[in-house]
Amino acid sequence: MGLSISLLFLMTLLFSDLNVIQSATTEYTTLIYKGCAKQQFSDPSGLYSQALSAMFGSLVTQSTKTRFYKTTTGTSQTTITGLFQCRGDLTNHDCYNCVSRLPVLSDKLCGKTIASRVQLSGCYLLYEVAGFSQISGMEMLFKTCGKNNIAGTGFEERRDTAFGVMQNGVVSGHGFYATTYESVYVLGQCEGDVGDSDCSGCVKNALEKAQVECGSAISGQIYLHKCFIAYSYYPNGVPRRSSSSSSSSSSGSGGSSSSDPSSSTGATGKTVAIIVGGAAGVGFLVICLLFAKNLMKKKHDGTFSLLALIHTCINMHTNKPQTHAHVTKNNK
Repeated sequence: MGLSISLLFLMTLLFSDLNVIQSATTEYTTLIYKGCAKQQFSDPSGLYSQALSAMFGSLVTQSTKTRFYKTTTGTSQTTITGLFQCRGDLTNHDCYNCVSRLPVLSDKLCGKTIASRVQLSGCYLLYEVAGFSQISGMEMLFKTCGKNNIAGTGFEERRDTAFGVMQNGVVSGHGFYATTYESVYVLGQCEGDVGDSDCSGCVKNALEKAQVECGSAISGQIYLHKCFIAYSYYPNGVPRRSSSSSSSSSSGSGGSSSSDPSSSTGATGKTVAIIVGGAAGVGFLVICLLFAKNLMKKKHDGTFSLLALIHTCINMHTNKPQTHAHVTKNNK
């Protein structure tokens, strides 16, 4: 009985940190905004629902392979066009984790509307039935500006210079670019089927809106129909972060010089360290279990040995941060 309780204590101790893995990798699924058409589609035969379900399934499946995908499903009377796009610095795994949440969210937030758009911090999904009225690619869908303002420090000059660098970068990056210029982090991305020239124009439009709408705000995000931009100013320097492990995709998600330190990608090193540390903990637990089993076979002084074993396991477990720091450093 004493052995079972002690081993249960060890397992709880060693596995407690593994819960951090999920929380450290889900920041890219934060809801930014939703856009729902006012009109619901009439679907007495269920054909629209079937087409919509098939489209959702196709988009989720493709998100394991690419960061942008567009498709059309249904018959001539029930045609639905849909697409998803992930942020250019997400891995395929993170892209899938992000996109797989969108169908449920779309249904929950918008219901069976004839058009829907749901934007998370790391991806978005859009669908519309045939004949839905189109809007300009430059139309602003959503904006958010930081509450704090910076004045008299040359901030706006630095920000505008960073904006110029990013505008050029989305062209060379074929639709995605992120970088840091003098403590200003900037990111821009265009929809995957937008050409380089149109992308540059869209991003320029978004940057101009950021200057007007956000003024001297320390951060801002502007979402247009065909592109979005984000910026953050760090007066004490942009926090050190892990470089993105993802590579450029051929479908409108180009290369990136860096990833947002405030996003989940900035926690890549930490996440890897937690996973490695957790795996090491599992291995160490197995060794402890085998050793404890042998101790129980030796019936002399078993209690003292088991207590000593528990004490040793706890001490070694609490020294994990050194391993984490080493792994994180290797991923920078």
